[in-house]
Amino acid sequence: MNRITELFNIKYPIIQAGMIWCSGWELASAVSNAGGLGLIGSGSMYPEILREHIRKCKAATSNPFGVNVPLLYPDIDKHIQVIIEEGVKIVFTSAGNPKTWTKVLQEHGIKVAHVVSSVKFAIKCQDARVDAVVAEGFEAGGHNGREEITTLVLIPAVRDAIQIPLIAAGGISTGRAMLATMALGADGVQIGSRFVASNESSAHENFKNAVVSSSEGDTKLSLKALTPVRLLKNKFFHTVEEAEARGATPQELEELLGRGRSKIGMFEGNLDEGELEIGEVSGYIKDIKPAAEIIQDIMQEFTEARRSLASDVPM
Repeated sequence: MNRITELFNIKYPIIQAGMIWCSGWELASAVSNAGGLGLIGSGSMYPEILREHIRKCKAATSNPFGVNVPLLYPDIDKHIQVIIEEGVKIVFTSAGNPKTWTKVLQEHGIKVAHVVSSVKFAIKCQDARVDAVVAEGFEAGGHNGREEITTLVLIPAVRDAIQIPLIAAGGISTGRAMLATMALGADGVQIGSRFVASNESSAHENFKNAVVSSSEGDTKLSLKALTPVRLLKNKFFHTVEEAEARGATPQELEELLGRGRSKIGMFEGNLDEGELEIGEVSGYIKDIKPAAEIIQDIMQEFTEARRSLASDVPM
């Protein structure tokens, strides 16, 4: 056991990211059943929909699972209440102040991890007494840090700054990448994009196919004047890029973004007009397979890479 498997009572130190429109109860339960920690992505759910997903996840797995709560979304107090009422034991918070809900959740016996993109905010998390920190490099998909700090740089810097358990995220989809981040000081990994391209992901098949068809350089961090987000390049992305190039105001960008743009793309499969959030590592993902097989592949490669490194590097 390591600090992450012990903290969350799981077999492997692999956390499936709680991604909007992609990670419902089916994916979370599949990952948890395979020995990782599955997370329900509550950012795209109304409170009662979240309750339904939690109950279905409980019925589908006897292993630990959690809920990801992006603090920038409305009705967060209602989401927290549902989580407490339904007896969820693990919550990953992001996009907000970790002090806001950590103590409340912990008072109900809930383990709390918070996602950050810098050393400064990792220290704030430790001061807020979270149970673990997720340090996410800017290679990651979805909402991201403005500083554009890469995972390779971020993980050792955060490890040197905090003493609590550390989870690496951003650009990780393989056992070799998992080994690399653990060598840098991480106790476990959080993986998003690889699980988008899984059978159990609630992403639309069009979006899944777009991910596995993508190549390196097909994503870019966008909308930095609002909330930075890494997107797969499509018609909507280029419209945003053109608006930013001509100096569009944040208000103009908000109007362009409109409502439900991510749902249109990731959940409904409109590859032209939708917002397609995915990480840089998408260019390395070439197939859609069951979540359990993904975890199996990662752990097998991790073990082989660790063994190979031990035999190849002179001591």
